[in-house]
Amino acid sequence: MPTHPARALLHLLAPYRQRVIIAAIALVLAAGAMLAVGQGLRTVIDKGFSAGDPAWLDRSLAAMFGVIVLLAVATYLRFYNVSWLGERVTADIRRRVFDHLLSLPPAWFEAGRTGEVISRLTSDTTQIENVVGSSLSIALRNALLLMGGLVMLFTTSIKLTLLTLAGVPLVVTPIVVFGRKVRRLARESQDRVAELGNRIDETIHEIRIVQAYGHEDADRQDFGRRVEDSFATARQRVASRAKLVAAVLLLVFGAIAFILWVGG
Repeated sequence: MPTHPARALLHLLAPYRQRVIIAAIALVLAAGAMLAVGQGLRTVIDKGFSAGDPAWLDRSLAAMFGVIVLLAVATYLRFYNVSWLGERVTADIRRRVFDHLLSLPPAWFEAGRTGEVISRLTSDTTQIENVVGSSLSIALRNALLLMGGLVMLFTTSIKLTLLTLAGVPLVVTPIVVFGRKVRRLARESQDRVAELGNRIDETIHEIRIVQAYGHEDADRQDFGRRVEDSFATARQRVASRAKLVAAVLLLVFGAIAFILWVGG
């Protein structure tokens, strides 16, 4: 399997090309329908309500309903197939890792950290499932909406388009800064969880020795310290992610309000 993350992901998705194609087509259709809904609302207001033409209003609303149905169907196909791919890839990775573990010599397990391996096999692969099953498709959808929205905005007003593009760095920079910190803390949180799994595995496998030497209190204190370290890292990750969400909302909606003010 390729070592580069992107190539490794493509290698894992290669057997399921049909699902990938269906999900990609549905993604494009959903993004296009989402943009068309906005244009449809403009048509309904400009030529239906403002012009006072009931026949045009009926046709516009019927067309909008058709677009909404297309959006619903495309969203269903995208969500189902992307989620299916996430689950399938995760299952394949778990099988490959387990098959590889069975091929390792006994000495590796005696010297290795089996609890950490178990944690990586379960919780870490779940992170991959989240990326393949939701995050990646959402990022692609938002990219398509951004490109389509800029094209529609450019055809409407060059001035507003230039103002929007000028504000993009102001919005993206804080997101990148906070995003890097969140990713770093997420990796640290996964490492802490893996350490907990390894500590539990060691204690359970050697429980007779632990109890024979009366080492329970020391193990409780050590495990409690590790749990608190894990919680502290998770708390920092949650706080950073909350700041990221707040910054995104403030900057994005602030930019929208400014553009609406200029346009008005």
